[in-house]
Amino acid sequence: MIMGQSIRKNSIIMGLFAIATTGLIVLTQVGTADQIELAKRQALEKALEEIVPAALFDNKLLENSVEVGASKQLGSKETRTAYIATKNDTPVAVILQSTAPEGYGGSIHFLVGIRADGTVTGVRVVPPHFETPGLGDKIDLAKSDWILGFNGKSLENTKPTQWKVTKDGGQFDAFTGATITPRAVVDGVHKSLLYFDKHKLSLYGTQTTSNASTTTTPNTGTSL
Repeated sequence: MIMGQSIRKNSIIMGLFAIATTGLIVLTQVGTADQIELAKRQALEKALEEIVPAALFDNKLLENSVEVGASKQLGSKETRTAYIATKNDTPVAVILQSTAPEGYGGSIHFLVGIRADGTVTGVRVVPPHFETPGLGDKIDLAKSDWILGFNGKSLENTKPTQWKVTKDGGQFDAFTGATITPRAVVDGVHKSLLYFDKHKLSLYGTQTTSNASTTTTPNTGTSL
């Protein structure tokens, strides 16, 4: 009798312990997930703000966006988010998410900022990528300033034949021993500009002039 009561007591205690442990695990996972999501959001916001000079905009980039449908030019097979930079509620630049599918180590994902006049404000490769350390990884700003070579480029000031690495007759430097990587990124940025040129009215949600003087706030949450 006493042994039976002891077993039941121990079973209850073990059950309560299991419930408490499960609850702690769930709470920890929820808390950790929130922290991870916050860290990702902060990292993305920091990357976006590096691409468009702070003097050009005064809004929260993560809070002003449009959905962009799958696009061969952007190297995407699914809907992605494009972020709109505004100044005094006037759109001045858009940041597109693009993919160069033909990197040496696989697809290379990057962000490209483009002003209303079609000029590149900045490009940043989004980790992770699998380009060769010491060679292809020079596409990272932390490794090399090569990626800054796109700043100020546009379809107007750079002819189609020049959107290649120097080895292919273009104007963008290649990396010694790693031509495939820069070739893929150059092609990806060029295609991103072509996409923007075709879809800028939809991206901004209204008619846009080269100096952005007649633009208005885009329709957030719409899909292109």
